[in-house]
Amino acid sequence: MKRSPLFWSALTAALLSGGLMSCNSTGKPADATATETTTSPAEAGTATANTVATDGTAIDTTAAAGAGDPTAIPAGKIADAATIIGRKQVPVLCYHQIRDWKGTDSKTAKDYIVPLATFEQHMKMLADSGYHTILPDQLYAYLTTGAKLPEKPVMLTFDDGDLTQYTNALPVLNKYGFKGSFYIMTVAIGRRGKQHYMDKSQLKDLSDKGHTIGAHTWDHQNVKKLTTAEDWKTQLEEPKAKLEEITGKPVRHFAYPFGLWNEAALPEVEKRGYLTAYQLAEKKMNPTDPLMTIRRIIAGGYWSAKTLNGNIRASFR
Repeated sequence: MKRSPLFWSALTAALLSGGLMSCNSTGKPADATATETTTSPAEAGTATANTVATDGTAIDTTAAAGAGDPTAIPAGKIADAATIIGRKQVPVLCYHQIRDWKGTDSKTAKDYIVPLATFEQHMKMLADSGYHTILPDQLYAYLTTGAKLPEKPVMLTFDDGDLTQYTNALPVLNKYGFKGSFYIMTVAIGRRGKQHYMDKSQLKDLSDKGHTIGAHTWDHQNVKKLTTAEDWKTQLEEPKAKLEEITGKPVRHFAYPFGLWNEAALPEVEKRGYLTAYQLAEKKMNPTDPLMTIRRIIAGGYWSAKTLNGNIRASFR
């Protein structure tokens, strides 16, 4: 669904006024009366899948433990776009701030602020429903080669680098043995103002504990507005290098600010070493470059666990 420039300007103003620079999704909540699954709780810890291509060829990508190198997958084993799009979709959820609402939070901002008790309910529902979290390297191996994934895979992504992702979300993730992918707006690293952001030591700690650190531009620029080589250097190359310096690991994955992209941006992202890039606004992946347009939905602050479960079912075939 396309949005006018006026819409995005109004949204940005609303988010800034609420102390929240965030992304956007055009997805609509599914029927809140959707039936929850009743499977047994997931085992603690991120499941490690044996990665085997659909043709039976073994692939050494132990990405479940964060140790695999997807760049080692032979080019001849990487599927074409049609095959990638045809694979069963993995639910990818997007979170921003994990904290209780304040009296100063606007109605719009509350869509992006998930109260702690609600986040706990979301994670419990996923665990009780038998979901296992995966990381972007795993998803890349699955999409490109058909590598096996754990039963009922789901990816948890966190945008911007808000401090509450570390102080509030991380203990809940640990409780359920879940791993997340954190997409960082590097201009804000360590910032302490109206909104606080994670510092270098916290990003390093997340990485060391097996979570994925990805890039989210330098200062949350809409990539559709980037045109010059200097723009791409500032928003794609330098954030990647900075995060690699902090974590000591390659940064291979990117999330578009506001979830927005255009055709011109896709090769610019890809040629700078990113293996996957994540959108929000569109309901489909790009037919010629699906790895650069992987779908996500925002897990809204108003969503109960039952609503989240219904939206996962409705949004990912």
